[in-house]
Amino acid sequence: MEPDSKSQRKREMLALQALGERLVDLPEAQLEHMDLPADLREAVDAARAITARGGRKRQLQYIGKLMRNVDPVPIRDAFARLDGSDRAEQAKLHRAESWRARLLDDGDAVLSELLDACPGADRQHLRRLTRDAAAERAANRPPKLQRELFRALRELFDRAM
Repeated sequence: MEPDSKSQRKREMLALQALGERLVDLPEAQLEHMDLPADLREAVDAARAITARGGRKRQLQYIGKLMRNVDPVPIRDAFARLDGSDRAEQAKLHRAESWRARLLDDGDAVLSELLDACPGADRQHLRRLTRDAAAERAANRPPKLQRELFRALRELFDRAM
């Protein structure tokens, strides 16, 4: 088996550096769930504190160097899980938005369809919210009740799933 070319090694090092940069950009709450070696975690924390462009770039290169001694597969898997959960959350929000739009446009016909899909929903509460939000939209008022309807739908779908 031939050894990797210099270009291939460089691509791998840049990929590790990019992975390290994603770690730096990750919110603190999500970074805490990553299982990182202590020296890599310290380097990531230091990079977050650096504001100078050149200093940050050097720190990211150092993180890339540290990443060569770490198995990147668990870190990539953790990012894949985070990306998947973000997509799932976005899908839930789109679903609630779609139902809200349909409820505001068609009213009771869509409400009965929603109640068939989610039997534990409060019919009177949703009907009142839908009616009031539609009136609010027709009067061209700020969307306070439309947001309330969206929140109610989102909570309903969170309980149902």
